[in-house]
Amino acid sequence: MATLAQDLQGGEEERSGGSMLWIAIRLSLLFIFLCGIVYPLVSTGLAQLLFPHQANGSLLKDKAGNVVGSELIGQSFADPSYFQGRVSSIDNKAVASGSNNYAPSNPDLLARVKASIAQWQKDNPDVPVDRLPIALITNSGSGLDPHITPQSALVQIPRIGKLTGLSAAELTSLVDAYTEDRDLGVFGDKRVNVLKLNLALKEKLGK
Repeated sequence: MATLAQDLQGGEEERSGGSMLWIAIRLSLLFIFLCGIVYPLVSTGLAQLLFPHQANGSLLKDKAGNVVGSELIGQSFADPSYFQGRVSSIDNKAVASGSNNYAPSNPDLLARVKASIAQWQKDNPDVPVDRLPIALITNSGSGLDPHITPQSALVQIPRIGKLTGLSAAELTSLVDAYTEDRDLGVFGDKRVNVLKLNLALKEKLGK
């Protein structure tokens, strides 16, 4: 009798173990389906429906409809007749954001800042160095900041006016039009998206 009872108990434990394994497999398949297929499709679909511009990279296009960049990522402008953005130690390459964590006394940092100041003096002889905003010669934390301060844009007006023929009043009005307010009116600082500003400048110049 004892042997029969043990056999029955063992059979029940074996069936119970098999049942639990089957439940675990079904639950795993269910969550793979929900989390790996349904959730990504629903979230992607909602993003495309509600925020298509942001979901597709916040891309900006020129007058001809060509994609020229993202409003979230800074870029360099070789032409001095355009507004210049912040320094980027990673050349604004979004594949790996970040910047060299140099101390203020680091010789490489000092050399780069001196080179930036020398370039500023060469390109902007009408604006003394003491009016040069520090934001134009320093990295942002990510190295990808697409914005500059309004003052950083305004100090470039003498150079751009001389190269484009636009008046200081016209350029100042353009900067004002593309100055974004603080988030919710209180967070952060006022800022200017350099790519948006340059696209507007390009259109004004009829390019």
